[in-house]
Amino acid sequence: MDKNAEIAEKTERLTRMLAAEGLGGVVLTAQPNFAWLTAGGSNGIDTSREQGACALVVRADGKRFVLASRIEMARMLEEELSGADFEPVEYGWEEEKASPTFLADLSTKVLGGGVALGSDLPLGSNVKAIDGAVSRCRYQLTPPELERFKQLGHDAGEVSGTVARSLAPGVTENEIARRVTDALAARGMRSVVTLVAADERIAKFRHPVPTEKSWERVVMLVTCARRQGLVASLSRIVCAGEISEELRRRMDASARVNAKLLAATRPGAVGSELYRVAADAYAAEGFPGEEHKHHQGGAAGYRTRDWVAHPASTETVQNNQAFAWNPTVTGSKAEETCIASAEGVEVITKSPDWPQITVPVEGRVYTSPDVLAL
Repeated sequence: MDKNAEIAEKTERLTRMLAAEGLGGVVLTAQPNFAWLTAGGSNGIDTSREQGACALVVRADGKRFVLASRIEMARMLEEELSGADFEPVEYGWEEEKASPTFLADLSTKVLGGGVALGSDLPLGSNVKAIDGAVSRCRYQLTPPELERFKQLGHDAGEVSGTVARSLAPGVTENEIARRVTDALAARGMRSVVTLVAADERIAKFRHPVPTEKSWERVVMLVTCARRQGLVASLSRIVCAGEISEELRRRMDASARVNAKLLAATRPGAVGSELYRVAADAYAAEGFPGEEHKHHQGGAAGYRTRDWVAHPASTETVQNNQAFAWNPTVTGSKAEETCIASAEGVEVITKSPDWPQITVPVEGRVYTSPDVLAL
């Protein structure tokens, strides 16, 4: 499947969604959705914002437009949309700044006026916010996306493993974070989430933003690495010297919870059911209630998590959908990214030669990253 065929398939998904929603068109401004529809392009300039620097509009009949200011249009057409069939609609940046409803008004005009309009991000009271419906169009990965995602996972796992193996006690969390982000960048990836926890911070904080604290005994590295819009998440733990019995016990428990989640992640499984799988697994391991201390992860793709498993979740697992589970027994964590299908899950972020914990579930063996003893 070439780029235009991939874009055409995704456009068809959007037109079916528009018909179901009773809408005449949809505006996509969120950076994950731009990357998805363009087969890996980017409208991100200021990445601190969800909204990108230009918008894509898809009409109910499948006609596609790109709306961009004079600042952005030339580069978008040459570098992000080259060879793709999007009709350009250029405007002055001053026009956009002058009216809070400019983008909605322009999109309605482009579609011919008098049509019901939806958008992935709020554009005003006259535009229906349908981010959930748009997101569900993304969930099933196309064959080219699967290839890109698997290569991303391979590269992110390789980089994270190499950096982790190079560490020596005394290095600060901030320095470790710099090494991770630099090494990923050298392979065309950007770490959109970078967490590092030294020693007691692993147990104290589930989201340990890096500090100037130096590690001495145990350190955990976490990255959500993005390339061409797709995001692969993984965690690695390194120990200087022998692994303590308590860390061993907790790491093994996290791996067994992870194995139960991986085994249950099959097309048709419901988010609330997967949450219950994790909760029951923690209790069986002698750590009841751990599910309340951190979310367990969930569907991945063009966001770090498209949805997380929780007691009220009605989302269902799709064929060829990405997942990143991250079970944590306080002081330990097991996290990889995988692809779910009817044949079972395929973990795509393994680090070469990294120690693994193997757990059999219902006749199949599942692996999780173990602690690396230096």
